[in-house]
Amino acid sequence: MNQDSKQIYIVLTYTGTFLSKIIKFYTHAEYAHVSLSLDHELNKMYSFGRKHPYNPFIGGFVHEKLNSGTFKRFKKTKALIYVLNLSDKQYEKIEEVIQKFERRRNIYKFNIIGLFGSAFNLKYRKKNTFYCAEFVKYLMDEANLNLELPELVKPIDFKKIENLEIVFQGILKNYQVV
Repeated sequence: MNQDSKQIYIVLTYTGTFLSKIIKFYTHAEYAHVSLSLDHELNKMYSFGRKHPYNPFIGGFVHEKLNSGTFKRFKKTKALIYVLNLSDKQYEKIEEVIQKFERRRNIYKFNIIGLFGSAFNLKYRKKNTFYCAEFVKYLMDEANLNLELPELVKPIDFKKIENLEIVFQGILKNYQVV
């Protein structure tokens, strides 16, 4: 890794929940969710997903953590974690956008219609709604990363980004910071 640049972490996961099983069925992909972390420890990890681990129907902007919430509840969550190098300016832009989401977190909702529409190549956008892959793509677009992700993005599309380096693959609870 180039120590002169900043890094973000793209975290692909599969929890085995009912919704993730549906996503896996339609996409034929091993992973059904994507998050973006600003740090190697995954303490600053963000996405759109369940706000409450026991209620799949209330979703929105979430600050995810390895040892609480959904990932604590679903202990056998499979993960694939990549690192991507950015310029300081790109990293700071992503941080800035996330801070805006944090300040206004209650206005954002989960784009469930858009999520299911993407499985059938149908785009559905409504103001202040995202599903996980839309959100991570939005952050990257705001930082002008030019990663050529498709308009109807799915979590698995993030595996196709050039210059990614795998830092972990396995059960998420076994992730160790070294």
